[in-house]
Amino acid sequence: MNPIDVLLNHRTIREFKSSPMPPQQLSILLDIAKRTATSMGLQSFSIIRIVNPELKAAIAEVCNQEYVARVPELFIFIVDAYRNSRIAREQGITSDIERDSDRFFQGWTDAAIAAQNMVAAAELGGFGTVFFGSILNNVPKMIELLKLPELTFPVVGVGIGVPNQKPQLKPRMPREANVFDDSYTVFDSYLELLEDYDEEMEQYYDMRDTNRRVDSFTKQVAGKKAVPLRQKLIQQAEAQGLNLRCKGLNTFTPRAVTVKVFFMG
Repeated sequence: MNPIDVLLNHRTIREFKSSPMPPQQLSILLDIAKRTATSMGLQSFSIIRIVNPELKAAIAEVCNQEYVARVPELFIFIVDAYRNSRIAREQGITSDIERDSDRFFQGWTDAAIAAQNMVAAAELGGFGTVFFGSILNNVPKMIELLKLPELTFPVVGVGIGVPNQKPQLKPRMPREANVFDDSYTVFDSYLELLEDYDEEMEQYYDMRDTNRRVDSFTKQVAGKKAVPLRQKLIQQAEAQGLNLRCKGLNTFTPRAVTVKVFFMG
């Protein structure tokens, strides 16, 4: 399969063969992740490879996905403003910008792009991959498990290994629903826009598991429940010493109406 077809046929793999990844290929994947584009060249992310089976099992509990413990290679990508803070402080320089929202989102973007680069490279190499956004189910626990210092924060987990399943290709919504030219497009009815996609998704789930009824995409969107601790991600980041809230007066002008907002820290 050529590289374009590999990327167009991305699918999540949840069951892997137990065979370990060869060290040379592991090293290449890590180097590719580290070569990712990075905001301002600051490289404000780090990768933690999980090798301890007990730690992997504990992360599986956080994710509420038991198969996490069986993933041959598990990586946790994190925001890392701590390293650059230490670099500056060792030169006698301290600044509030080391913990501001800009640094946080630079690190978050760096980590997310690096994770995607690793996933794309792994799939091009014939491996299967899976993202674990579920590590955010309990951020304080992840911080404890990974012994994360201040100014760091978990972003996403990535599992890689030799696939032991061949799932169907999951449909995506039509391009006109989320790809626009020059400005955002608002539709009169999203249910009408996605009517054919809903039908396609229902057929996909029916073929994947004939014994379990799964709602259409739009019904799934409407029925999603909140994960309690995920409602507190800002507070959890602030507990790590990151300042994500603007203090004082901020003015912005949506639709020519000036609105003044106080963000209480």
